[in-house]
Amino acid sequence: MSEYNNLVIRRSTDQERDEIVQIVKVAIERGDTLAYSPESTYEEVERIWFSEGNLVYVAIDNNIDGGKVVGSFRIRTLQPYLGNHVCNAGFIVGDGYAGKGYGTAMGKFALEEAKRLGYKAMQFNFVVDTNKASLKIWDNLGFTRIGKIPNAFRHKVKGLTDVWIMHKEL
Repeated sequence: MSEYNNLVIRRSTDQERDEIVQIVKVAIERGDTLAYSPESTYEEVERIWFSEGNLVYVAIDNNIDGGKVVGSFRIRTLQPYLGNHVCNAGFIVGDGYAGKGYGTAMGKFALEEAKRLGYKAMQFNFVVDTNKASLKIWDNLGFTRIGKIPNAFRHKVKGLTDVWIMHKEL
């Protein structure tokens, strides 16, 4: 567990599960950052975020209503066996909480946690080019943009959009 200015970041518990799924579901429905179907049901979103092998974390701001879930992330092994030293992660900040430093705090924590878990690198395979806030966080945290995949994401509003592969040694 770690605390960043009253923001507690730790492994999630069953008590936060519903709040996390709701936050992720809203993000998926927007169709602008996550590649899952905007029509995904609650149960599908729950299976996606809490699937086997995912370590799910929660960010709770203790300054809001005595402790409000404002975001979540998951860490998982990117590839099995000979590639299991590289992890992948997915991040989400709840609606209305963007721009408050939660994403950066979760990113810093995730990098520390991944290293503690024994990973040697973290890689993102699908960062949507129009998600400028996320790209700024990862750039600032020292990720390298390995390459751009043209038109790989069907943005709900902007149509075909490029995505980035990003990597950072731990």
